[in-house]
Amino acid sequence: MPPETGTTATSGRPPAAQDVIHNIGYRTYDGPRLGRGYARRSLYSQSLRGAYGLGRSAKSKVLPMVLLGVMCLPAAITVAVAVTTKMNKLPVDYTRYAIWLQLVIGLYLAAQAPQSVSRDLRFRTVPLYFSRPIERVDYVTAKFAAMASAMFVLTATPLLILYAGALLAKMGFAAQTKGFAQGLVSVALLSLLFAGIGLVVAALTPRRGFGVAAVIAVFTISYGAVSTVQNIALAGDNTTAVEWLGLFSPITLVDGVQTAFLSARTAFPGGHGPGAGTGTVYLLVVLALIAGSYGLLMRRYRKAGL
Repeated sequence: MPPETGTTATSGRPPAAQDVIHNIGYRTYDGPRLGRGYARRSLYSQSLRGAYGLGRSAKSKVLPMVLLGVMCLPAAITVAVAVTTKMNKLPVDYTRYAIWLQLVIGLYLAAQAPQSVSRDLRFRTVPLYFSRPIERVDYVTAKFAAMASAMFVLTATPLLILYAGALLAKMGFAAQTKGFAQGLVSVALLSLLFAGIGLVVAALTPRRGFGVAAVIAVFTISYGAVSTVQNIALAGDNTTAVEWLGLFSPITLVDGVQTAFLSARTAFPGGHGPGAGTGTVYLLVVLALIAGSYGLLMRRYRKAGL
């Protein structure tokens, strides 16, 4: 007797179904192709917003917003005192503000640089960015620019508060504008330098905790070591060594550049900041570190298979 229709003669089971392509309603995209530029800008915007927890959970906003508030609080207090007592000059220079609050800046960078790059490496989501149309140079440029912009917001906002307060207190417009401009140049340079070094250190490990600790160690240990050796050199009356030792710490590098070219008062021991000649070396080292950080990031992501 022949087997029943739709079954096999040996097992009595229906034969295997053939592969079928089902139409589930997807439609092709006929709109404009926005290209690499749009993808790069989107990544920059998303990374910058993420540096302050915007578009993320409430928990992610706490630390960056608190640190921004801590950066601005001394400026607000200074302005309040200046306006109330009718001072004719701010008690703090625009170029010294970031130097005094370097600890807050370092904590912010240590928290946000790993957040910007470490998670992408840890969860291996970076290749998704490169499916199309973004490329490695776009990714690195967007991340670098976003971190530097976030640092600039952190360091320039209190300077803006000081400047507005100075004008409100009717201090000299020309002098305050010049000081404010010098301060902006200083923190712009600081933002680029710190962002580059912080991202390189953070990109070396996919573990965010290790990245935070490494960034803090790089900035804190280098500054502590340089300051200690500078004081030893000053005690030995070697002021030339005090000037050159500043090349070995990010914050003293910025201090040296603004002392040499932005009429800033130095924070070096004994007030022995670099002159124009030594300051040129400081500036070249800063620019080399910024360019080198970018190059190391490009190499890091090439090794990551991107």
